[in-house]
Amino acid sequence: MAGGGGLACGARMMPLVMNELDVPRTAASWREHPAAQQPPYPDAEALAAAAADLRSRPPLVFAGEVDSLREKMAAASRGHAFVLMGGDCAESFHDNTANNIRLKLQTILQMAAVLTYGASTPVIKIGRMAGQYAKPRSADTETRDGVTLPSYRGDCVNDHAFTSAARVPDPQRMVEAYLRAGTTLNLIRAFTMGGYADLREVHSWNRGFTDNPAYKRFESFAEEIDRAMRFMEAAGVDFDALRQVDFYAAHEALLLEYEDAMIREDSRSGRLYDTSAHLLWVGERTRGPRDAHVALLEGVHNPVGVKVGPTTTPQDLIDLIDHLNPQGDPGRLTFITRMGAARIREVLPALVEAVREDGRPVTWVTDPMHGNTITSDNGYKTRRFDTIMDELRGFFEVHRELGTVPGGIHVELTGDDVTEVLGGGEHIDECRLAERYETLVDPRLNHQQSLEMAFEVAEMLRQ
Repeated sequence: MAGGGGLACGARMMPLVMNELDVPRTAASWREHPAAQQPPYPDAEALAAAAADLRSRPPLVFAGEVDSLREKMAAASRGHAFVLMGGDCAESFHDNTANNIRLKLQTILQMAAVLTYGASTPVIKIGRMAGQYAKPRSADTETRDGVTLPSYRGDCVNDHAFTSAARVPDPQRMVEAYLRAGTTLNLIRAFTMGGYADLREVHSWNRGFTDNPAYKRFESFAEEIDRAMRFMEAAGVDFDALRQVDFYAAHEALLLEYEDAMIREDSRSGRLYDTSAHLLWVGERTRGPRDAHVALLEGVHNPVGVKVGPTTTPQDLIDLIDHLNPQGDPGRLTFITRMGAARIREVLPALVEAVREDGRPVTWVTDPMHGNTITSDNGYKTRRFDTIMDELRGFFEVHRELGTVPGGIHVELTGDDVTEVLGGGEHIDECRLAERYETLVDPRLNHQQSLEMAFEVAEMLRQ
């Protein structure tokens, strides 16, 4: 150490900042606001103990990572990047395995490779992963064969098994969710930094997809990408720079006690960050501008999203901007539209126009899944692939007509070959739903359907 000499007697050495997010703090006074969709924990002391435990643990993500995503979301709002957000409807502890994580990551990387080429722009890769353990429900109870029990609210709250003991909200599950989120993030970082995400490798995976006769219509597109890859290699492009990718985690900030316990202060800036994920969103059921979920996210520096359904008014959006992004900081706020294919072309234009007139920037992303849920004749909660794609097309059409930016897509998907969504190139019909219907809550696109969507969205981006 330069300068020689030691510390004078009694002098204090300034501590090294080893962790930039190391001071637990609470965000705005969310406890003073109405809080919907919260589990009725029977033991207040156990809840307090679990929250205290979480406050003592290291953050799952860091301020620098969060700030990087915020900058990229700002680029997406201007049309200089495109958001791909995907993953499970609800993660489960049981399926928190290395193979399941790898398959979901692989699917998102494959989709991103196609979209990058289609849009000729960077794709921001965000997983509904490492924290999507709590789910809002339309009813507090569920009845089967005359037996009524509390609803399943995600593995962070209670168990899916239909028994009285399983359905009691257990705050210790928040600690378990934290631990599993940590292992998921560790594995994602290993994959994305260790060469698994190499663009050449990902492209070779997509060749296998287009070899399937059901997807021959994408073959010419895949050949275009192949020629581009060969050109880059021949031109001496440094592929080492393409071996690593940035990958971010996001989930719905539903369980307020968990999110509050994960808030830390950045020692560099004094800002508060919710360190449970890089991006948090508020759902359609909890997005009231004066409700607790919005109040909590007001106080943190993360990029935040809000689900926007067909009942949303232009004033609703302006109120949300006033609360969540009053200064109009680029990249801070994303509106995730979930209108339903039958309504999006009717409802979305007025909302987009109101935000444009307001002038404060937002990133527009579409969720074409949640507004298109149906029940099949044989009793399965499902969606039709064609209807999902119709809402996607409507989203792009509205933005193109208005001259605004379609910033990204938000989809529920899995890397497994489940049979939960009807249609697609594999022509899944109602009879096949029973083959591999594995979701705990909402139906997801399988691996093949996810890639089919990516190729179709890439074609939209090229228009």
